[in-house]
Amino acid sequence: MFRNPRRAALLLAAGAAAAGAGGLLDRRDYATDVSVSVSAPLRHLLSAASTALPFRNPLLAPWQGGFPILNSFASASDAPINASNHGSGGNSDDSRCGRGCLGRDSIANAAAAVGPAVVNISCTHGENVTAIHGWALEKSIGSGTIIDPDGTILTCAHVVADFQSTKPVLRGKVSVTLQDGREFEGHVVNADRHSDIAVVKIKSKTPLPAAILGSSCNIRPGEHVVALGCPLSLQNTVTSGIVSCVDRKSSDLGLGGIRREYLQTDCAINRGNSGGPLVNLDGEIIGVNVMKVWDADGLSFAVPIDSIVKIVEHFKRNGRVVRPWLGLKMLDLNPMVIAQLKERSSSFPDVRKGVLVPMVTPGCPAERAGFAPGDVVVEFDGKPVESIKEIIDIMGDKVGVPIEVLVKRANNVSVTLTVIPEEADASR
Repeated sequence: MFRNPRRAALLLAAGAAAAGAGGLLDRRDYATDVSVSVSAPLRHLLSAASTALPFRNPLLAPWQGGFPILNSFASASDAPINASNHGSGGNSDDSRCGRGCLGRDSIANAAAAVGPAVVNISCTHGENVTAIHGWALEKSIGSGTIIDPDGTILTCAHVVADFQSTKPVLRGKVSVTLQDGREFEGHVVNADRHSDIAVVKIKSKTPLPAAILGSSCNIRPGEHVVALGCPLSLQNTVTSGIVSCVDRKSSDLGLGGIRREYLQTDCAINRGNSGGPLVNLDGEIIGVNVMKVWDADGLSFAVPIDSIVKIVEHFKRNGRVVRPWLGLKMLDLNPMVIAQLKERSSSFPDVRKGVLVPMVTPGCPAERAGFAPGDVVVEFDGKPVESIKEIIDIMGDKVGVPIEVLVKRANNVSVTLTVIPEEADASR
């Protein structure tokens, strides 16, 4: 035992400095953990001695103290620090990543989480679907995802129904094959033409693997996503990519009729992927893959899961999707568009947000209510609005229910109109 505490402390400090200098010469050792085990009397002795040290060693600057190793002393009974999570050594540990972090196994883990719930769907009766609204879509093979252990499956409507006529014709026999090889005969519960979403049901004596539904409202362009399905009937196929656009409108794609929004991705999608899930890195479904552009690579589209949840609620409540129709063509406003409109016409209303009405369909509910081209909707059903999506969400399935709308007109004239939505024509 040292009789001179100051001398003992100086010797240990010198040793630490030498070790630090060696680390500076050999950078390979910079991450090496050193554990020192000493008895309780010596810890007390060194602690008292360190207060008398007259210098601060610049080689030990990371510790910012005169005697840095004091706080590293451990009793002989303490377990050593587990350094397995500190080194990189080619063996990554994805558990250190936060939510959404892309690690070595992120895509594999996401695929493994939802994979058992992905199914192959094939239809053996009826004419093959060749196109919808001029877009080449999948035929009578497709994919789906079990979203409830009772056998409820999400898929694409064009996989299980023929929309060539104004009235959809459900295909005769729907065969469902699970990833583990089990086969079931399914029946179509509901199918919606405009969203291209359908629900299929199969019966099993045991609970089935089900995927978790996520949310699509906070997705950002550039996020990594994974697509699963059965392209060309090749089951258990996984592709990955990023979200290219979070709100690709149906009008951007040349699709007429009711307004729809899609998630655009660059995942590899092929015939048979339709109805398969688009998932985030947490293995949650954020969309259902519905179509691709055949003449271009990296242009695939999925229906956002938030929209699908509402569609399924409509199925349960009404047996179909009820869509209110006003007959308005609308445009979201932002400060730049507003400034440009005011440059064109000084009478444009002084608004900071809202929804512009550039056109009103003749004979529609909106025209009967008094809407006119140039109106700016600022409140809808008593709520301030600044986007078409907000108006659609407020309407929900309110058909035949009077709704008060506050609009701003030229020279800041405010008018309150009462409109009664009608149900959209399913054949439109």
